[in-house]
Amino acid sequence: MSKGFVVWFTGLSGAGKSTVANALAAELARRGRHAELLDGDEVRTHLSKGLGFSKEDRDTNIRRIGYVARLVARSGGVAITAAISPYRDVRDEVRAQTPGFVEVYMRCPIETLAERDVKGLYRKALAGEIANFTGVSDPYEEPLHPEVVCDTSRETADESVAKVLDVLERLGHLPRNVRERLPEGDELQALIAEARTLPRLDVGQRELSDLFMLATGGLAPLDSFMGADDYAAVITAGRLAAGEPFTVPIVLRVESPPRAERIALFVAEQPVGIVDVAAAYRTDAEAEALSVYGTDDDAHPGVRVLKEAGSWAIAGGVVALAHAASGFPEYDLTPEQVRAVKSSRGWMTMVGFQTRNPVHRAHEYLQKVALESVDGLLLHPLVGETKSDDVPASVRMSCYEELLRNYFPPERVLLATNPAWMRYAGPKEAVFHAIVRRNYGCTHFIVGRDHAGVGSYYDTYAAHRIFDQYADGELGIEILRFEHTFYCAVCGGMASSRTCPHPPEQHKTLSGTAVRKLLAEGKDLPPEFTRPEVAKVLRDAATEEATA
Repeated sequence: MSKGFVVWFTGLSGAGKSTVANALAAELARRGRHAELLDGDEVRTHLSKGLGFSKEDRDTNIRRIGYVARLVARSGGVAITAAISPYRDVRDEVRAQTPGFVEVYMRCPIETLAERDVKGLYRKALAGEIANFTGVSDPYEEPLHPEVVCDTSRETADESVAKVLDVLERLGHLPRNVRERLPEGDELQALIAEARTLPRLDVGQRELSDLFMLATGGLAPLDSFMGADDYAAVITAGRLAAGEPFTVPIVLRVESPPRAERIALFVAEQPVGIVDVAAAYRTDAEAEALSVYGTDDDAHPGVRVLKEAGSWAIAGGVVALAHAASGFPEYDLTPEQVRAVKSSRGWMTMVGFQTRNPVHRAHEYLQKVALESVDGLLLHPLVGETKSDDVPASVRMSCYEELLRNYFPPERVLLATNPAWMRYAGPKEAVFHAIVRRNYGCTHFIVGRDHAGVGSYYDTYAAHRIFDQYADGELGIEILRFEHTFYCAVCGGMASSRTCPHPPEQHKTLSGTAVRKLLAEGKDLPPEFTRPEVAKVLRDAATEEATA
């Protein structure tokens, strides 16, 4: 469960508390965090009905708001309050009782407030026509040490919201957000022209995937290729140098350090990105292999890729000049676009599902179990580079389309591609996948018994146990740990060891090897393993490959 916190807006009437509080709540919703807004006027209508405006009544009102906000935060939610709360002592009292309390002072001169006041209340108060008016005939005690000060006479509401978000990120209440940076139009053409004049580094699809995800915020809090400090911290502690969880190095590997301060990345003859070189450093392939993959065996596909790469790494900010395309452009949604769809559909919660294999009944079962308690499903297949014997992304996408067309309510599911490449790093990659899905707006993430595993390198359920290392809310996403699932002949349906009492011989499962063998022989996959529409897509693809 995510950690809750309270954002306490204080300031004079008309200073912009409600405007900025509502905008903050909307931005938090786009990031996957629902917030309860306790507006001063609404609270007085309901929770504090009958109270007057003496100091005692004002204090009682603020204590009530503080109590409700504390309950929201204690349950893992976000409470945003927007009330004048004029007296410092009662604000400090609420602060002392409330973990995760963030005070935002909305500062604005009386002269500006009077100019904005269409009702003329400040004019009347200054003329002595209204008694006990805060800031004029009744005191307002400014906060001495607020976490945020917004000068609303000089800054826009968006600028104030950005200030608050920055502090919430720095305090660890929110994961650091990386704004999408994808140039378009004339800017893009100018950068492409510049790239052709820069020193050139030829890269492959894996580097393009990393570049694109850095530029779109998919790897937040990272927004650049890792420097030496972050690289060392990830290898030794599974965290960035600043302490945020991150388990997989995101580095641009080269054979030797570049001499230029700005270089262009090319895939074939196409410029795909520009890197502002901040530093170059040596990597440690053996230490990295053992830390990330748990082995230095060259037979492991991730280890093999690592050892074949250069021993130097370039650190630096990036500009993406090309998309990491899947061949299914309608599904190539950036994190910002996925979050926008989630918001437009009114989903407060969204569960992410990672897969690099064709969808089968066990996958479908886990997805539907999760959908019983979560608003929406992000079916998020990885379409970056995988092993040569994995089913091609184009075939897998066709399988997902068939499944969704016939067996899911369309308004509850969003199919989008994940441009990452597959490391096969087992537990470490499970954490990495969770962080990526958090950045796409997921509030929950499904982890199976051998998530991202390959061969026998990882213990069963190691991908579950690794999440025990993190404090509640530290990852910013809730992990749904699922047991191995199967079709039970006696139960007559999908089940797991938690729900099925029958012996293993009644459980119908197929290994990847068995599936490939059946397809190679032109045989049908059993309906207990996958839906017939999905089986047909796989069979047709296997037939086409065999006759090519």
